[in-house]
Amino acid sequence: MGDQQLSRRARLRAETSAEIKAIALKLMATGGPDAISLRAIAREMGMTANAIYGYYATRDELVTVLISDVYTDLVSAVEAARDALPDSDAAGRLLAWAQTFREWSLANPEGFRLIYGDAVPGYQPPPGGPAADAAHRACAGLTGLVAAAWPRARTRQPHDGYAWHDFDPGLVSLVRAEFPDLPPAAVALALRVWGRLHGLVSLEIYGHLRGQYHDPARLYRVEVLDLIHSLGLTPPEAARA
Repeated sequence: MGDQQLSRRARLRAETSAEIKAIALKLMATGGPDAISLRAIAREMGMTANAIYGYYATRDELVTVLISDVYTDLVSAVEAARDALPDSDAAGRLLAWAQTFREWSLANPEGFRLIYGDAVPGYQPPPGGPAADAAHRACAGLTGLVAAAWPRARTRQPHDGYAWHDFDPGLVSLVRAEFPDLPPAAVALALRVWGRLHGLVSLEIYGHLRGQYHDPARLYRVEVLDLIHSLGLTPPEAARA
């Protein structure tokens, strides 16, 4: 009986915690990141402020968990799409990552803005960042996609002037530990690939493409296919249709 009560209590706590996070994202959608507050969430849920503090002691603690959750969800989605294709299909894996990134972002615009866009006013992230593991996975995953393309891409890239001291030490440590054969020029390429994958999605999420072009999905697909060509890879036949 005691174990059943404990299990039920844990389940109810998890459900309430999930509702708190969902309402936080809803408040952000309607009022921007400044609208995230524990008191506002408590009012929305019909809870007292003291009751909600039993779940999250501070607004910053909630924001940290929220960023970690949405970032982990995004990374898990793009990793799963990539890993559905064999390692030998460098172009297909990059395309799958890119398309899933856009689809997830459009389905979770508040999550995208929380990770990549709007800073929460006054938020103080914990040491190492609010989603260090997810950020590490995202960086390693994208670098891995570039590493797979590098044997063909390297002759097409400018190599002038890149040195390890040009990059953040944390990024250098990650790359040299997981991809010891990659030169600094490949890391620069990975950053440029990141920019191209995110650029149109960011414009779309923030409404800057609205009214400019009626088919942003096509625009993004063409951009990613052009990126794949620039790396010396051949896109999957279906993607070229």
